[in-house]
Amino acid sequence: MDFKAIQALTADDMAKVNETIQAQLNSEVSLINQLGFYIVSSGGKRLRPLLAILSAKALGYQGNAHTTAAAFIEFIHTATLLHDDVVDESDMRRGKATANAAFGNAASVLVGDYIYTRSFQMMTALGSLRILELMSDAVNVIAEGEVQQLMNCNDLIRVKIATCRLSILKPHVYLKLQRKLARYSMMPNQK
Repeated sequence: MDFKAIQALTADDMAKVNETIQAQLNSEVSLINQLGFYIVSSGGKRLRPLLAILSAKALGYQGNAHTTAAAFIEFIHTATLLHDDVVDESDMRRGKATANAAFGNAASVLVGDYIYTRSFQMMTALGSLRILELMSDAVNVIAEGEVQQLMNCNDLIRVKIATCRLSILKPHVYLKLQRKLARYSMMPNQK
């Protein structure tokens, strides 16, 4: 089965997911609406909600909660992207200016927070403590991973600085390493 066939199989449910996303992004604060619409209409394939819908179908689920679950999964992903683009100082995503480039870092972080909290409101509306527990754990792991990535980046910077300092002290020993570090430091960000 190709991707178009999968999209056709899930079209009705994905339409409900998109309706839920639009409804849950609605706010009396115009900047939330503007930035929220900007980010959710940026051309992603919505693979995470698609997988949630397919999983529900594969398990024979008959209710309506799966479309809400798919929407809050997409919200968590979206909030993560908003925060990640600020941390990484990204300017482009999918050939389009990132939300932080278009609206500023503060707006991106705060709307990301809003989207996170909306996702948890959707979870609590389902009335399942187990879903809330699983998703809280998942978001916690995501946040820890982002902090770990930041720490590892800082560790790499410290190693580069320390190695460069050593190369100043003993240039004949570290000349090759110094050249490699110089070439590496001119490369675009490696993720």
